[in-house]
Amino acid sequence: MPLKLIPPRVGQSQNWRVRGTYLGFTVDRTAGTPRKELAGKALKKIEREIEEGAFARSGVPTFDSACKGYLSAGGDPTFLRSLIAHFRDRPLTQIGQMQIDEAAATIYPKASQATRNRQVYTPVSAILKSAGVETRFKRPKGSRGNRRLFFLSPEQADKLIDGATAIDAEFGLFCTFLLYTGCRLNKATSLLVDRMNLSEGWAFLAETKNDDPRLVHMPPVLIAALTNHPRGLERAGKVFRFSKCGRLYKWLGDACKRAGVELPDRVAFHVFRHTWGAWMRRYGGLDTTGLVETGAWRSRQAASVYEHAVQSEEARKADLLPVLGKIRVNRLG
Repeated sequence: MPLKLIPPRVGQSQNWRVRGTYLGFTVDRTAGTPRKELAGKALKKIEREIEEGAFARSGVPTFDSACKGYLSAGGDPTFLRSLIAHFRDRPLTQIGQMQIDEAAATIYPKASQATRNRQVYTPVSAILKSAGVETRFKRPKGSRGNRRLFFLSPEQADKLIDGATAIDAEFGLFCTFLLYTGCRLNKATSLLVDRMNLSEGWAFLAETKNDDPRLVHMPPVLIAALTNHPRGLERAGKVFRFSKCGRLYKWLGDACKRAGVELPDRVAFHVFRHTWGAWMRRYGGLDTTGLVETGAWRSRQAASVYEHAVQSEEARKADLLPVLGKIRVNRLG
């Protein structure tokens, strides 16, 4: 039968479905909208795609089949639902730069280029690569996002930790841990007691954002703080009782107010990681290569933002500039 619109069923999805056969291709998929007029446009689009060869014939690898192979090999399922709904039966040979650009704009019309890159370009590239399709795609301009570098001075950090401790003693210790290890929030909240060794000064993160195990060094100041953990460490389970939630962010906001610190938008707990990186550069003397060697960053490009945390040798040459007479008099006075 020709393609037809099937109305939503009570108790199920509110979206219309497109069902039937067109030019020998069987279709049964959601129209992606509860509005009949828009569902009709979706039906016409499917017909055009079939006419243009965007639907695969039996035995031809499709995006859907590539996704199944990708997931069975341990691929990350995050963001795949929307991609599968968009590409579904499209042959892999029919997925190129133009199709990915269109998917990014269609699925995330109001998102930033960085979000589109993370949630469309990166997973599609990984799926195609897992299926043996070695195609390089041009990422959208601005896909790396705005590189924000905001770090605390020692005085600000001291006040912020005091503010966090005043709210909750364990929360203050949690912030101290983030500050002196550079860990991401989700890794600190999931750290287990038996993955720490205070006598040797390390904590082991089995999985990180980059899927690489990381042994985190804990300096003496942090070890001293941890020995005074409010609930002690002679127990099993997580080091900290927290999970990523709204209350945790509210506490951070309250601690910042107490400390008189104003964080930039969308920095939040990442301020501790930024501060750790900047301090390792300023006070630890590490260059960009050294920061990468800590294991906290995978590439020089990711760690290079902390180059701005110190003045270059060239910039310090300003100390040699002549001092004008009027300025010299004012300084002496």
